[in-house]
Amino acid sequence: MSIGRAVVLTEFGRPLELREFPVPPAPEGGMIVASRYGGVCGTDLHLQQGHLDVPTPLVLGHEGLGTVHELGTGATEDVNGTPLRVGDTVMWASSIACGVCVPCRIHREPTLCENRRTYGVNRPTDQEPGLSGSWAQYICLRPGTTVVKVPDGVDPVAAMAFACAGPTMVHALFERRPVRVGETVVVQGSGPVGLAAAALAQLSGAGRVILAGGPEQRLAAAAAAGIGDHHVNVVEREDRAAALAEVVELTGGRGADLVIEATGVPGAIDQGLRLARRGGSYLVVGQYTDSGDATINPHQIVLRQLDVVGSWAFTGAHLVEYVALLPALVRRFDLARLVTSYALEEHGRALEDMAAGTVMKAVLVS
Repeated sequence: MSIGRAVVLTEFGRPLELREFPVPPAPEGGMIVASRYGGVCGTDLHLQQGHLDVPTPLVLGHEGLGTVHELGTGATEDVNGTPLRVGDTVMWASSIACGVCVPCRIHREPTLCENRRTYGVNRPTDQEPGLSGSWAQYICLRPGTTVVKVPDGVDPVAAMAFACAGPTMVHALFERRPVRVGETVVVQGSGPVGLAAAALAQLSGAGRVILAGGPEQRLAAAAAAGIGDHHVNVVEREDRAAALAEVVELTGGRGADLVIEATGVPGAIDQGLRLARRGGSYLVVGQYTDSGDATINPHQIVLRQLDVVGSWAFTGAHLVEYVALLPALVRRFDLARLVTSYALEEHGRALEDMAAGTVMKAVLVS
């Protein structure tokens, strides 16, 4: 039996461990994928710190790209009906909705599924095949997983730049609050989710996209990749009020038609409300884990008559849309330059660099 190595969260707040697991046979209706790339998301850092109540021990990694290693009986094609063969390059949705709970069947909101099973988040090694996260040499994809073949000619490294952030923002900008042609958009945050928001806003026909984030090297990386029309450092500026005033001035002085929060910092919410124009919209995406409460002035919501909208995660359908957009994204933006690669053994350093903000997108390579 083959053996695969994987990075395991054993205890919150403790260093992760590199362990070995037997590679199981491909399940009926599923497959075994050689996980070539496992993205490091801000959520992974929060999981390691215990900000979400998840079971342990757990192989981390909810975003990935790899090649088909073994197909189970009945697994003959991807979600689009494209035939699959061993060696094909694929991406997969991180979660499977149950399809039978109230949010799935009544509210038509599978992202809010009460029984959602998510690779690298709630598939512990003592209840699932050990290899159920992408921070591993192999991953066992269960029946019902949305698997998409990556278009020929798309650089896998470029595809990993927004492997989680991309479909997350497809959900936010398609289902929750679309970008309208010609709008001025302000994006709070210059991490992967913020850059995905800005890039998709540009593809959607925004007239002007302003990135308000930091540190400076992240804004410089975004500019070098062609993402965003204006870049304002609101993190490292000593005079925060002046930096935010600069953002408003860049909108034409009235505020943005749409402000997208992609920081994950609760304190950014009150700032974001004040960056929108009267009658505008505020789309909150970055508060995925509970990082604490924030003080806001609700008068700003009423005074500006704002539509305030939240967006949670994504479904397989949104991953399909992201993969379909990859050729257009890589033609317009230099996404590969946003990625820094690490070996599985370097997982600790990858998390440290992500936490320090010294890299844009860390990816574990196996």
